[in-house]
Amino acid sequence: MDFLPIFISIKNRNCLVIGGGKVAARKIALLLRAGAHITVIAPELDTELHEQLRQGIIVHRAEIFTPAHLDDATLVFAATNDRLVNQKISEAAEKLRIPINVVDNPDLCSFIMPSIIDRSPILVAVSSSGKSPVLARLLRARLETMIPEAYGRLATYADNFREQVKQHFSHPEKRRIFWENELQGPFSEMVFAGKDQAAQDYLEHSLHNEADEAPRGEVYLVGAGPGNPDLLTFRAMRLMQQADVVVYDRLVSPEILDMVRRDAPRIYAGKERSKHTMSQESINELLVRLAKENKRVLRLKGGDPFIFGRGGEEIETLTSYGIPFQVVPGITAASGVASYAGIPLTHRDYAQSCVFVAGHLKNGSVDLDWPTLVRPGQTIVVYMGLLGLPVLCQQLITHGLPTMTPAAIVQQGTTHAQRVLVGSLETLPNLAASANLTPPTLIIIGEVVKLHQNLAWFESERNLYANTPEANKEKLTKNNSKQLKKKS
Repeated sequence: MDFLPIFISIKNRNCLVIGGGKVAARKIALLLRAGAHITVIAPELDTELHEQLRQGIIVHRAEIFTPAHLDDATLVFAATNDRLVNQKISEAAEKLRIPINVVDNPDLCSFIMPSIIDRSPILVAVSSSGKSPVLARLLRARLETMIPEAYGRLATYADNFREQVKQHFSHPEKRRIFWENELQGPFSEMVFAGKDQAAQDYLEHSLHNEADEAPRGEVYLVGAGPGNPDLLTFRAMRLMQQADVVVYDRLVSPEILDMVRRDAPRIYAGKERSKHTMSQESINELLVRLAKENKRVLRLKGGDPFIFGRGGEEIETLTSYGIPFQVVPGITAASGVASYAGIPLTHRDYAQSCVFVAGHLKNGSVDLDWPTLVRPGQTIVVYMGLLGLPVLCQQLITHGLPTMTPAAIVQQGTTHAQRVLVGSLETLPNLAASANLTPPTLIIIGEVVKLHQNLAWFESERNLYANTPEANKEKLTKNNSKQLKKKS
């Protein structure tokens, strides 16, 4: 984050605007909506500001800016068309530690103004950290269509009933669950439809009939997909926001973990080869213990929890203890990664079946049903097979697949760090070793790999991004750093 998003109260506080044109008028309009007392420093005023001055809405001082004008200012906007003047204002405000916004000059700002969706008392702010105001405005326009005006009334209702709900429920967690249910159910729909009295009656009835008892613990077994946050399901997103605590695996990307409810504690239960933070038995016991503490537990697993995710073992344990649970499928790596690599797993001309296997080395060997794997017209997808790749390829050749059978290995598939190496059973182990690949990877073997060259749509998309000024600047910075290291 380049800026900390905060909402600041300026009601009845002195705010200073330097500049008297149309840009200044736009900032003043926002300040007035927030209840500020506004002083404008400018030799002349725009017509709109002249009218506000006549009505006594603003105070005007027809002067050139000096640092003395900052006395008693809570917030400052510099909206002149002279960068040197704006810089002088910025330096003076920074010296006095007064928040300063210099319009269209983010490098001179201590705070920036977001695009705002106003559904008072609900406010939604969208910012690009000053890098693309137009993009922020376009996102705001999209959000405007998704957030009905009635959300403001919904928040007002919640505020009016807040004390009643607090008095009714002695358990804070129960209050939160009550509001989650009501704000996503019939009550909110009545408010959106303008049936205010019916909504009020419904909420009172719901509150009266809800028992004051500790909420029962539950486990949400959620598939986080192969890494790209865009591939999460709607249900996964909803449960990620409801959970009281999160138990997550190594393959859950930071971007996805960042989408979980902010105040929910996170417990890392990742397992790497020869390095298990927690054993599977310990994870099972942890889920039971947290649920028995009446917590809603989010068990977040990379890919799909029922495909090489040991989700079945976890819910077997939950069932034996009578712990309620839900299972939310995720896009498994085979499907997601193959799609982003441009390699269809089945194709009428190349493969009519597909098989998923785990490629763990055990005692120096990969123990698989080789005769089943080497059938013609079949795609083989290998999870967790990077370390055993040489053994895997050699065994497939030994059991009948041609040495030139197309094969690919994909690292961090579906993300912008994705790497795809394409070769054959004979060449792929050396290609992977030379590229210094690290997990997570996925191996795809079969004639469908031939299609990668023509169907690699995600590579084309990433190449477009790679040619943007921001990306070129990043490359230049990295190259300069390398040169400095060499000289040193």
